Amino acid sequence: MMNYRRNRVQGGTYFFTVVTANRAPVFSSATAVACLRSSFSSVKRCFPFSIEAMVVLPDHLHSIWTLPEDDHDFSRRWRLIKTGFTKRVKGVPGLPTCVNGSLWQKRFWEHTIRDGRDFERHVDYIHFNPVKHGYVARASDWPYSSFHRFVREGILPVDWAADEDLLVGVGRE
Repeated sequence: MMNYRRNRVQGGTYFFTVVTANRAPVFSSATAVACLRSSFSSVKRCFPFSIEAMVVLPDHLHSIWTLPEDDHDFSRRWRLIKTGFTKRVKGVPGLPTCVNGSLWQKRFWEHTIRDGRDFERHVDYIHFNPVKHGYVARASDWPYSSFHRFVREGILPVDWAADEDLLVGVGRE
């Protein structure tokens, strides 16, 4: 078994990519996304963290989290979120079923955010991702994205569009 090295920084900010098993379109319905939100909320109550940016696509999600100053355990949070989601959708008609025992690809990809520029690049990548994958023509057209919060807070204009060349090499899928 491989021993994965994770960069664990107390109070760190991290970019994550989490993928479904066999790239199954697990998050294709509003109900499935609502179950995911519920799982996140439940875990955040017991193990707090801030979601700085996030997008949920049918077969994967990207997010940026900031952990509390005295904490670096993002792995436990992901395990609980994945487990909680799987329990929530189990047996719900029309929602995904396990593929070889799991709805999730094993593990996840993580990157420690180094500075403000790195943070901005990853936020742009997250918000542009539905456009990159051809789901929508504009970031504002994708419903499952923190882009809408950024617009409400006046951080981004509703007609924001990223230059795809700036996003090359950011994140993994």
